Amino acid sequence: MGTISARVPDELESDLEEYLEDEHLDRSTAVRKLLTEGLEEWRRERALERLADGRITFSRAAEVADMSVWDFARLAKERDITWVSGDHVGDDLEDL
Repeated sequence: MGTISARVPDELESDLEEYLEDEHLDRSTAVRKLLTEGLEEWRRERALERLADGRITFSRAAEVADMSVWDFARLAKERDITWVSGDHVGDDLEDL
């Protein structure tokens, strides 16, 4: 397992301490959890953006987001992102 160290502003450290208390976690576990959640959100946003721009197919976007196609479809619908286009329909159907 790798090690990451970072300097953070006092306000952020104060928020982290509050999070530690509320979640009953040690510092390392809390930072890993927050980092994991942040990266998951980043992957989803990146996939949605690429899908909306037509740069990747729906099925590829689900892969980038590390989600099942069904869960990703729900997310895209919640964000009102249309993924059906003539350019990618055949590729998506093949991938399904």
